[in-house]
Amino acid sequence: MGKVRFSPTLGVLLALVLLAAFGAWRYDGFLGTYNIQTVLRYNSMFALVALGMCFVIMTGGIDLSVGTTAALASVVSAYLSSYGLIAGAAGGLAAGAAVGIINALIITRLKILPFIATLATMLAAQGTALLLANNQSVSASYDTAFTVLGQGDLLSFLRPEWVDAENAGVAANILGFILSFPTPAWIALVAYIIGAVTLNSTSFGRHVLAVGGGTEASRLMGLPVNRTIFAVYVISGVTAGMAGVILASQFGAGQPIEGIGWELIAIASVVVGGTLLTGGKGSIGGTLAGALLLGLIYTILNFENGMGWISLSAYWQSVVRGAFLLIVVILQAKLMQTKPAQIAK
Repeated sequence: MGKVRFSPTLGVLLALVLLAAFGAWRYDGFLGTYNIQTVLRYNSMFALVALGMCFVIMTGGIDLSVGTTAALASVVSAYLSSYGLIAGAAGGLAAGAAVGIINALIITRLKILPFIATLATMLAAQGTALLLANNQSVSASYDTAFTVLGQGDLLSFLRPEWVDAENAGVAANILGFILSFPTPAWIALVAYIIGAVTLNSTSFGRHVLAVGGGTEASRLMGLPVNRTIFAVYVISGVTAGMAGVILASQFGAGQPIEGIGWELIAIASVVVGGTLLTGGKGSIGGTLAGALLLGLIYTILNFENGMGWISLSAYWQSVVRGAFLLIVVILQAKLMQTKPAQIAK
């Protein structure tokens, strides 16, 4: 009888459930509707950035520009928000796609290492955002439907009155929660479904994993290596652009200095979800679970601060999350070392 293989995705899902159970046990209102909606609404931006990063890392690359790309997209969206939701969203997506295309061209045509290429575009995107915004926040228009994208609930218009009645029952509470699901969370969910289908059910997904497993071997097999690498950086730019649109819509302003450090959160989500930093293996569902896990850790730290038992500043919270990521990477490296030994036996 064979041994049961422990999947990294299963591990992060288990950690997510245990952490949620701990939060529910320790803090009042932790699993309340308001807190859950707040966590989903805010962390949808990080989930979107992590989705694009997942495709990049699966090819063996890296994209350090996603955070500042989101900031640039938020500024562009805020400027265009007075023309309506579609104009604001399209502008942010176009800004993200532009950065993604520049990254892709530098890496595939000029043969510059992804780390160096995206480091350069990270700085360029940040400078462009500050120049466009004149080093200050850019207010988004509340006269159009633009802010509804980040602040609204997509299905709230379907919410019946009896759902909010006293003693409505468990079924009513569940229905009410689903109908009040934040719009940004719906966007992230749809994006992840598309990403999962793309990775698991298309030739492009197979090419992504093949390129990550070995670029030269993929070329010898006749796979479109440069086209695949080009596409994943454009995907990363577009998802970062969408995160920027949500950022501007959710906070009512384009934030040129926001996004710094988002690339680290995205990488952490991808790695925690079981994707190998060396490429060739990855999980879309695991990345989503990783993003939610990191968001849950951040929420628990904030709740703990609120109780007054400990006092963790934002700096110490970064230390805790960084240590958590380091532990996961070490465990992942150990797992990779033990598998060849098992195969040899």
